Amino acid sequence: MHASAPPEREASRRRCFPRRSRSDVALAAFAVRPRAARRGDEAARKGNTVEVLDGAAVRRWSRLAADALGRTRGEIDALNVFPVPDGDTGTNLHLTVLAAAEAVEGLPEDAGDTAAWRALAQGALIGARGNSGVILSQVFRGLAEILGRPGVPRDGEIFSEALEYASVLARNAVEHPVEGTILSVLQAASESTGGAGQNGLTTAARAAATGARQALRLTTGQLDVLARSGVVDAGAAGLCVVLDALAAVITDEFPERYEIPARTGASEPAAESPAEAPGPGYEVMYLLDGADEKVPDLRETLDGLGDSLVVVGGDGLWNIHVHVDDAGAAIEAGLKAGRPYRIRVTYLHTPYEEHQPQAPHVGRAVVAVTAADGLATLFEESGANVVRREPGAVPPLAVLADAILAAGDEVVVLPNEPEVLSLAEAAAERARDAGARIAVVPTKASVQGLAALAVHDPLRRFPDDVIAMTRAAGATRFGHLEIATEEAFTSVGLCQPGDVLALIEGDVAMIASDLADAASHLIDRMLSGGGELVTLIIGVYAPPELTAALEDHLRRSHPDIELGVYAGEQERYPLLIGVE
Repeated sequence: MHASAPPEREASRRRCFPRRSRSDVALAAFAVRPRAARRGDEAARKGNTVEVLDGAAVRRWSRLAADALGRTRGEIDALNVFPVPDGDTGTNLHLTVLAAAEAVEGLPEDAGDTAAWRALAQGALIGARGNSGVILSQVFRGLAEILGRPGVPRDGEIFSEALEYASVLARNAVEHPVEGTILSVLQAASESTGGAGQNGLTTAARAAATGARQALRLTTGQLDVLARSGVVDAGAAGLCVVLDALAAVITDEFPERYEIPARTGASEPAAESPAEAPGPGYEVMYLLDGADEKVPDLRETLDGLGDSLVVVGGDGLWNIHVHVDDAGAAIEAGLKAGRPYRIRVTYLHTPYEEHQPQAPHVGRAVVAVTAADGLATLFEESGANVVRREPGAVPPLAVLADAILAAGDEVVVLPNEPEVLSLAEAAAERARDAGARIAVVPTKASVQGLAALAVHDPLRRFPDDVIAMTRAAGATRFGHLEIATEEAFTSVGLCQPGDVLALIEGDVAMIASDLADAASHLIDRMLSGGGELVTLIIGVYAPPELTAALEDHLRRSHPDIELGVYAGEQERYPLLIGVE
C-alpha cells in the first residue's frame, strides 16, 4: 500500500513577482509574500485564506499537490519497501495526482464546485498508478462524494466528515488491510480532525496534516519490513504531502519544503530471507467497464490468485490492482466481469526496463520545452522537436508524453524550466510503457538546453549521448534579468516595483535601476569563476540598445570571450544569460 509526496523550493528562489497564471498560483509555495503577510499580519492574510473547499480551492490544491509530489517523488521512491521494494511509489503517486489535476484543469473556468470535485475523483480513478495511487484515488472519491454534493457548506465540519468517509472507503477497497501503511495514516488524519472542524476549515486542515505527520513516524514500528529497513511507509509519506498541500492552500501558509523522513540509523534495505517466498511475480492493473454487481465475484477471484488486491470505483467504472503469478488469469477474470482496458502488466522481481515491450526502431530524437517563439526556432534549428507551453505554465502531461512517443524510440527530453522538470519525468515514465528509451536531462534554463543540444550526437551510444548532454548542461551557469512588479524582500534587500532584478541560478544577485548596468554586472559576476562562451537570449521587451551596450562591455572587459546573441522573444525576461 502506498502514496507519495510534494513540493519544495529553495529559499533563494523567493522573488518579488506576482502570481500570474493558474500554474503560478499552484506553485505559490515558492512565491515571495508581501511584507505584511511575512510578518504574520492577519489583516493582510485574511483575504487569502480559504473558508470553503470550493472549485477554485480544488484547482489550486490538485496542481500544488501534483507539483509537490513531482519534486519529492525520488525521496518517496527511496522509501518504498512494502508491499514490493520496486522503488516506484513516489512516481506512481505523482502520476495519479497529475491525472487528477489535469482533469480539474480541463474543466471550463465557469464549472461549478460539484464539477470540480467530480473531475478530481474521476481523473484520479482513471489515471491511478500502483497500489498507493489506486488507494489515493479512493481518498479523492470519498472527499468528492461528500464535498461535491450540491448545496453543502464545504466548511470545516463537512471536511471532517468527508475525510472520515474517505478513510472508510479506502480501507474497504483493500482486500487485506495492513497497519503501518497509508491506511493507518489516513485514519489518524481523519481522527485528528475530530472536533477541530467546529473551529473552522483552517483548524481542521491543520489538524489533518499534523495528525498524518505524527502517524507517519509511527509506521516504522508498525510493520516489520519498515523497521528492518529503518523507513516510514512510502505511500503514507505521499499522503502527508497531499494533506500538507491542502493545508497550505486553505491557510495560505506554504512550507519552504515538504519533509520526507530519511532512512533512520544505519539500516540497509531489507533483504528477502531465503526462506521467504519472493511473492507474486506480476503487478496487473486495468480499468474495467462492468456492472457493479459483478465486482464482488471479481474481487473474490482475484483474491484467490494473488495479493495486494485493491478495487476502487463505482457506477460502472472500476480500477483494478493486484499482484499475481498468472497475469493472464487476472485479465481473464476481468473479461468475465466486463470490459478491461488500459491493461498494464509489470514484472516485479527484475529491473523494470528489462521487461518492457520494445518499440520499433525509428531513431533518436530530442524534445525541448519552451514558451517563446524565438527560443522555439532556436531549438528547432538545432534539431529538437519543440513542445510549446504557455508563459508561466507547464504543458499538459498527455501532450508532452505524446510528443515524446512520437519523436522516436530513443528520446532525450530537455525541460528547460524547474517547474517543467517533474512533469517531464512523469511524461517520460508514461512514454516508457510503450518501450521507448527516455532520458530527461535536468535543464533548468533554456541556455542549458541549448548547450546540451550543441553536443548531441545521434551516432553515439544512447547512454553516452545522455551523459555528454548532461555534462554540457551542468557546465552552463545561467542567469536572467526580470522587472519587479511589487515591493518585496529579496536576499539582497528590498525591491520596489520597476526595479531590475539580476538573478544567477535563481538567486537575486543585485537590484538595479538600469537594464544594461544590471546585465553588465551580472555577466562580470558569472565570468568571475571562468568561462569561454557567453550566450545572450534577448527578450521581446528588451530595449534595442541593450544588445549593443553588452557587446561593447564584453569587448572592453572580456575581449577573449566568445559571444553568441539570439532573439529568444521571451516575454517575462528581458534577458537570459548563459556562461559556459
